[in-house]
Amino acid sequence: MKKLLAAIVILASLSLGACTETPSMNTTYQSGDGTVTEFKIAARAKAVSWSGIDTNNQIISSTNLSGVVTVLNFWYASCPPCRVETPDLVALADEFNGQAQFVGVNVRDSADTAKSFNRNFKVTYPTLIDANSGDVVLAFTGVVTPSAVPTTLVIDRQGRVAARILGLAEKATLRALIKSVIAEAMPD
Repeated sequence: MKKLLAAIVILASLSLGACTETPSMNTTYQSGDGTVTEFKIAARAKAVSWSGIDTNNQIISSTNLSGVVTVLNFWYASCPPCRVETPDLVALADEFNGQAQFVGVNVRDSADTAKSFNRNFKVTYPTLIDANSGDVVLAFTGVVTPSAVPTTLVIDRQGRVAARILGLAEKATLRALIKSVIAEAMPD
């Protein structure tokens, strides 16, 4: 019960405080400011264990992606910056195919809404539906809390968060972060 209550509080905070409509302007939204935080290898928190069910009812987890550079993007369909960054995320997922695995984490929508969004934006990577449980968001809380929507995490091959972008992920910035983590993970 405590876990469910915590998930509801976090999801409400993400939904209301991160990418919400400003009362005075129907087309203006607030989200993270694009702050990028990189974590040096020695300063990274321990690996985060997470799992969720994607839009095809498949389980995706940190265990499945052990040894893989992973890009987690927390989003929902009606979030304007999420819609803006999605084509860049799709392009980067294609660019890094075989080198990094992208995973969307939908924090608000039903599976049907997420599927429709993914079809419209031609998203090829899996999307976890975290709206009901909040399990994925909770897994990162206290480590590098995804405190805005969108938030993008770059996770190293050991499952540790190497970088976080709060708000809109600029394509060039995210590309550089991914390349950096891929390079450090290469054997000598």
